[in-house]
Amino acid sequence: MAGFEGEEVSKALDYEPMSVKDLLIEMKDTSELLIDLAYSAVLHGSPDVAREVLALEEKMDVLQMRARMSLMMAARNPDEVEALAPVLGLAAGADRISDAAGDIAKIVIEDIGLPDAMRAALPEAVETLVRGTVTDGSPYADRTLLDINLESETGVRVLAIHRGDDWILNPGPETTIHPDDRLILRGPEQTIDEVYEAVTGEQYESPEPPESEIDDLERAVDSIVLMKNLSELAVDLAYGSILFDNHELAEEVRNLEVEVDALRSRFEAWLLRAAADAEDPVALRGLIHLGVSTEVISDAALDITEGVLRGLSVHPVVELAVQESDEILIRVTVAEGSALDGEQVAEGVPEAELGMNVLAIRRGDNWMLAPDADATLQAGDVIIAKGTRTSSAEFEELAA
Repeated sequence: MAGFEGEEVSKALDYEPMSVKDLLIEMKDTSELLIDLAYSAVLHGSPDVAREVLALEEKMDVLQMRARMSLMMAARNPDEVEALAPVLGLAAGADRISDAAGDIAKIVIEDIGLPDAMRAALPEAVETLVRGTVTDGSPYADRTLLDINLESETGVRVLAIHRGDDWILNPGPETTIHPDDRLILRGPEQTIDEVYEAVTGEQYESPEPPESEIDDLERAVDSIVLMKNLSELAVDLAYGSILFDNHELAEEVRNLEVEVDALRSRFEAWLLRAAADAEDPVALRGLIHLGVSTEVISDAALDITEGVLRGLSVHPVVELAVQESDEILIRVTVAEGSALDGEQVAEGVPEAELGMNVLAIRRGDNWMLAPDADATLQAGDVIIAKGTRTSSAEFEELAA
């Protein structure tokens, strides 16, 4: 278990009856937030956000241990052992993702070193993400998110609340904000400043990204940003393949892992060339760590899908987890002459009013990630999309 500001002693953990279904959902949400926070800590150069990563990594350690205990108690016969194997792979993969996110955060905490060009990638990599502690005098203190109406008025979303030793992931409208809560906020640069000031009583200064004068270093940084985006998509699809017992999604995770491996190879070549022109090559060490950890995340995503790829049936407990959400992931191939052939996609949403969000488009060996992708769909395109069950069924019909 990772510690910070001195080594921490792992707390004793006794078995408690817990719903495997709830554990799976919480592990998925925690993994996604960990990746978000880790890369944001690096791109923003924020030790505060990096420390939240290590605190959340500790939570994941507890979750995966509880998941293992619950799975051991649930396996009563050989058939159930086989059905639970994919779920156990999910727990192991989530733990690897957590460790990799912690390693990324340590690049900032231990000041391993990153080139200024990494900051230049900031606007294209993520929305602004900050961490702020709620003061007693904050206008948000002791009010619900519904009452504050933050996201509607400012576009800033509360991703998570760290309250003492507890985490509230994806807080809902009835969640009350308390003084001393540590909020993880994400939103547009134009409004994040005023929200941060309202939360903390302090001004937030957006970092000014410098320009790099080394072309090979810019290429290396661009590769890292693309690796990050592909790895995040791989994790999302990996969980989807387990939760929806979907072999096609698992195959796309395999394709993404191959692409990330190829990107890392190119990244290393550009980084070595850049080191020859850099004034201080040691300052590039952080990029090396970042490349290794990013590949680990995509590898862990592939590990999560192993049971599905091997054709093992998923345990009914996973179906219970799926039934709680009407939103599903799908993979469709655009057929020639279909209604989607020639359809416009802008900011991740097709012009057809289906309520579907296109996460990515694979065209041959090339990937276009949405909402950054602004493209026209073509016959043969493989689309990864998210939406309601009803919309997904209609979407599949349009692609056929």
